[in-house]
Amino acid sequence: MKRWSFLLLALLVSCSETPADSPHALSRSPVSVRGWIHDVEGSVHEQIPDLEIARRQQLFMATTVFVEKSEFSSGGVGENGAFLVLDVPPNAADVVFQSTNIDAARLVLKDVPGNADVIVPAIILRRGAVTVLDPKAIKVRLPSDAKQPRDTGKFATVAGHRVPIIETPLAQLADRREYPDPGGFRPVATFK
Repeated sequence: MKRWSFLLLALLVSCSETPADSPHALSRSPVSVRGWIHDVEGSVHEQIPDLEIARRQQLFMATTVFVEKSEFSSGGVGENGAFLVLDVPPNAADVVFQSTNIDAARLVLKDVPGNADVIVPAIILRRGAVTVLDPKAIKVRLPSDAKQPRDTGKFATVAGHRVPIIETPLAQLADRREYPDPGGFRPVATFK
């Protein structure tokens, strides 16, 4: 009888939900956050292009990403520096990067509506924050039935920059769960 009681208790605990008002609750309208890391502040650059490519790959592979106070968000950083984080809570969130010599570079999001796709290209990780190399390239896209992208007149704050929220046709948001392509380094020559 004790065995069945223990199994029933374990089942109840595993099926229990996180309270809706908890900062750890799963959102019904999660946000995706994508982009790429350009570099980490204080990194020593290599003069030979192939060695620089290898240095960056090692740096990016040693980088982790998580969302503070969210146990359901998941994501990662590719060897080319591209990152993808899914199930980020809407409104306000801190996406935290940890890398070589950087404990917590925070990408702070505020006023981001649910179901949005946030694209933050070319960031530099530094202690406590991130620097966006081209703030005008940041996008906050919101799914819409519209035929063409259109401005909502509302704004979100991404890494301290005020960014317009754009309603985007659903067909153009097919990539919101994919790593972006940062372009970047390619070998100078290929030998056969």
